[in-house]
Formats: sequence, structure tokens, C-alpha cells
Amino acid sequence: MIDILEEVPANVVKKILLNAKEEERNLINQFLRYPPESAGSIMTIEYVDLKKNMTVKEALEHIKETGLDKETVYTCYVTDANRKLEGIVSLRKLVISDEDLLIEDIMERDVIYVHTHDDQETVARVFKRYGFLALPVVDNEGRLIGIITVDDIMEVIDQEATEDFQKMAAMSPTEEKYLETSVLSLAKNRVIWLLVLMIFDTFAGGIIRKFENFLQSVVILTAFLPMLMDTGGNAGSQSSTLIIRGIALGEISPKDTGKVVLKELGVSLIVGIILAIVNLFGIYLVHNVEFLIALTVSITLFVTVVISKVIGGILPMIAKKLNIDP
Repeated sequence: MIDILEEVPANVVKKILLNAKEEERNLINQFLRYPPESAGSIMTIEYVDLKKNMTVKEALEHIKETGLDKETVYTCYVTDANRKLEGIVSLRKLVISDEDLLIEDIMERDVIYVHTHDDQETVARVFKRYGFLALPVVDNEGRLIGIITVDDIMEVIDQEATEDFQKMAAMSPTEEKYLETSVLSLAKNRVIWLLVLMIFDTFAGGIIRKFENFLQSVVILTAFLPMLMDTGGNAGSQSSTLIIRGIALGEISPKDTGKVVLKELGVSLIVGIILAIVNLFGIYLVHNVEFLIALTVSITLFVTVVISKVIGGILPMIAKKLNIDP
């Protein structure tokens, strides 16, 4: 219902609130206050709550009475009189436990939860890491506000995966379906990062131009220009793709820029040396050119790969720092 209310005009929402019961009105207002794409905006309040002084028998009876309308009964949440989350207990644990035991004797006290204002990507990472069927959502005071089920988060994971794929393809993310998106919107989503990649390739081309005079003096070297340009572009694309993936998964942040530069520099040196050596002997033996020419092309290749990889790793970090979606 909240998803529908977020889409309809404000005057319609106002009419719905005026005709709703006070309890329902307060609940709707609470949900509408949560930021879009936050844990609070995707949670449900249909969960089974228990008290720690209940017996297992009482808990099972409570589940039978109220469980039909709940989102899930596989995990039950133990709260105190102020709704503060104290623990969780699984339905399996209840079924196999002695019916005279108290809930506080069998509940798990070390509970993993998220806050109402946590980003939905954070919630998705928690689900992926622990394989939960449901995850409790608490406010700043530790009170249980709702739960997020795996069904709800799967939609988020699919959405985030689509956005990540679009980022990898140098496009700005869009939630609209392809056939429903206007030509202008598609062009706008693609042109920004194509411009960035064009600037990146210009850097790579600048490296080649440093050797322009020498290349013009030895005509045979021009045959290797496409290879040099393509290898430099591919090297940079590899780095930027991995960094963008790391940013999307929350593994990398702008504070790690120094580490990224050092790591990409190390990788580029190793890759550059290997490519340069293979290229040196390949040109010298296969194309039967002078060793000095083969050496020149290989050194140029090495420098191009090193600079391209470092720049390819830095650009997404700069974009993230400037709050531009990389």
C-alpha cells in the first residue's frame, strides 16, 4: 500500500489519510517519512513478536492465533514492554524445545539487525552475507519497527544488479523499462560516461603522441598504433570496471583512493612488463623488424598500460568523491 501511496498525487493521499482510522493514519505517516530506498521504506510490520517470560507452549499458541496474518512465522522476535528488541527465536527451536521452557532460555540474544534509515544496498549485503529469511529493523533507540523478508530484498537485489550492469556499460542507471524509455533519456544516460571514457582515451592517445616524431621517422611503427591504443584502452577499462564493481558492492570508498592507486600501480607494472616482453619477442621474431624498433614499441606499450590502468582506477574514485554516480 505504501508503494502505491508514494506514486499517487498528494491530494489523493490526503483523502486516504482523512478516511483512515487513527492507528492506520499514524502507521502510514510513519512509513511515508522514511527516505526512499531506505530499510524503513521496504520493511513490513507484519511479524510475530513474543515476550521472554512466555513459555514455549504459550508462544506456539500465540503463533497459531496471530501467525496467519504475518509475513513470516519462521523467525519470531522477542521484545520488551517498550518494543525494544531483546532476541530472536526460530519456529524450529520452538517446536523441538520443551513446552515448559521460557523463551528467554532458548532465544538468541546476539541479533543482527538494520536501522530504519540504512540504505537498502546495506540491507541487501547483510542478507547476502548471512543468508537470512528475514531481518529485523530497529530505530535509533533499538525498538523493533518492522522486518524485511528475503522476498522483499530480492527485488532490491535485482534492481541493484541492473543498476550495476548499467554502470559497467557506461550508462547512468534507470528504473524504466527499455521500450518505455524515451530516446532522449537513453541518450542522456549514455552520453555522460561516454564523454568520460573519451577523455580517458584521449589521455591514452596523448601517451602515443609523445612518440609521434619517432613514429613518423620510422614508418613501420605506425602499423603498431592500433595495438597500442586498443591495449591501453582495454587496460584502463579493466581497472575502472573492477573499481566500479567494488564501489557498487561497498568494498571500496573514496578514502581508499591511495590504496587503489598503489594496488593498480603494482598490477600495471606486472601486467605491463609481461605484455612488453611478449610483445618484444613477438614483433622481433614474427615481424622480423629491427630489435631497436621492437624495443621502442614494447616500451611504449609498457608506459601506456601503466598510465592507463592507474587513470582507469582513479577516475571512478574521483567521480564518487564528487558525488557523481560512477
